[in-house]
Amino acid sequence: MNNITSGVAWNEAYSLGNEEIDRQHKTLFSLVSRLSSECADRCDTDKLSETLKFLGKYTVQHFSFEETMQVCFNYPDYERHKKLHEDFVREVGDLTERFIKHGSSSELSSDVNKIVVKWLIHHIQREDKRVGDFIRAYL
Repeated sequence: MNNITSGVAWNEAYSLGNEEIDRQHKTLFSLVSRLSSECADRCDTDKLSETLKFLGKYTVQHFSFEETMQVCFNYPDYERHKKLHEDFVREVGDLTERFIKHGSSSELSSDVNKIVVKWLIHHIQREDKRVGDFIRAYL
């Protein structure tokens, strides 16, 4: 597994075998790594704010795409999976609010890595893999 204290890099082991979802996941990995790095470097406030906002918007778009696929294929665990997505969007929103109120800090950097990086890796490896396996078996 990647070193969670320094962001995350895409690894083919995370691939679901769906070209579009894998492309979107690669973008998420890139955004999360940039966010992690920017938090650790205490970079320009505007730059960090822009990355947080874009991550929030992109996750909503990505999750909508995944959820649409799940509905199309009658994925049996759709409701629980959707709830996991909603919880993550809320977490990113909370981190964004903390940043807006308090700026970058070592605590925020640590939480980005603990919450966002860890969630992304575990969600793809566990939850999204199940969805990918289900869709491949369906086809």
